[in-house]
Amino acid sequence: MNPIFSRFFSFAFLCLLALPLLAGCSDMRDTIGLTRDSPDEFSVVRRAPLEIPPGLTAAALPPPRPGMPRPQESAPSEDAREALTGSKGEVFADEASASEDMLLQKTNADQTDPAIRRTLDKESESLKDVNKPVIQKLTGLAKGKTEDSATIVDAQKEYERLKKNKEDGKPATEGETPYIED
Repeated sequence: MNPIFSRFFSFAFLCLLALPLLAGCSDMRDTIGLTRDSPDEFSVVRRAPLEIPPGLTAAALPPPRPGMPRPQESAPSEDAREALTGSKGEVFADEASASEDMLLQKTNADQTDPAIRRTLDKESESLKDVNKPVIQKLTGLAKGKTEDSATIVDAQKEYERLKKNKEDGKPATEGETPYIED
């Protein structure tokens, strides 16, 4: 066998052996894209697609009202009912049955903590630095990816900016997008 082919096959074989070992390292897993960044399960919100009915112009639409529910989205309670029952649009009685009342009473459903989300966020924040290496805790240096904070567009000011651009004949992309500052 030719020595060049022998070296090539030896090198290729060693690389194939080393690949599973390197994939076990967390930094290598990040580099080759094997890790998944899952979203916070309490922050995920499903949004219905934006739709403009045919024959309706953007000028005829009412201005956005911050904080108001979107008309094309169902209420979270309806989404939960749909997920539990598997049926969509079914009419349910407004009054709970005796068995439902008993179930709610036995599970103390009326004694839930209304601030549970804040409590969970606070607990998660306290656990954030638990797995951080000691040198990073001491120096305060961040390692790896850092996430940018989310920005929220000021809907009313953005509406006014887009309306002014349209009146002036400018493209919608011209101008700065107004954000809500924390």
